[in-house]
Amino acid sequence: MTAPHTPHTPQGHAPHAERHDLHVVRVFCGPDGQGGNPLGVVPNGAAVPDQAARRALAADLGFSETVFIDDMDSGRLDIHTPSVRLPFAGHPLVGTAWLLRHLGRPAAVLRPPAGAVPVTYDGSGADEGDAVWVRGRPEWSAGRRTEEYATPADVDALDGPPPGEGPLYVWAWRDRTAGTVRARYFPRRGDGIVEDEATGAAALTLTHELGRALDIRQGTGSRIRTRPYPDGTIALGGSVRPVTPRP
Repeated sequence: MTAPHTPHTPQGHAPHAERHDLHVVRVFCGPDGQGGNPLGVVPNGAAVPDQAARRALAADLGFSETVFIDDMDSGRLDIHTPSVRLPFAGHPLVGTAWLLRHLGRPAAVLRPPAGAVPVTYDGSGADEGDAVWVRGRPEWSAGRRTEEYATPADVDALDGPPPGEGPLYVWAWRDRTAGTVRARYFPRRGDGIVEDEATGAAALTLTHELGRALDIRQGTGSRIRTRPYPDGTIALGGSVRPVTPRP
């Protein structure tokens, strides 16, 4: 079995972290604390006021996404990949909700451009492994295609993105009865992000298509849990770990 492709993880951006008070966390970490998709969060979005500057910083950092918090009280925020602005994305919202709690400003709702996203927290927050949950709507993750493979080994054997264009979530059942899934995500945007370690929006799409709660193991060691609700929303949950010093 070929090991899953290791997503790009930038290094050496301390000057930006200092200038913009940037926090870096790993989102959707596995049960052992490993894995997790790196996320940059700028708590004071006013420090990077225009879209061009935000795109430039996100591209320079090279994370799958970077979040700019424009209003902590209302939860209003902006999400950028290295190449595009996103109306909704799962791992940025889970990571931002975790960070706000550890800054002493827990959020009941976050407000990306797509709309209001309810937030809930498991546990007291003293344990970094406590899960954070956000709820979104399937239409907010439209455009992500899923493709089922026969076995988890087939998913692992991929040595890069399959041919084609557009975001692709490849997956296979680990245990259909238990709802456990093996998955990998290839953005295929042409911006240097070959593979995402963990992707909440794609997990939301898959959960909507299958119509059931899932326990997804993605990338090299990440875990995403999902829960569908009767109102059509889907919750995405996972644990978060700090990369920069804990606030």
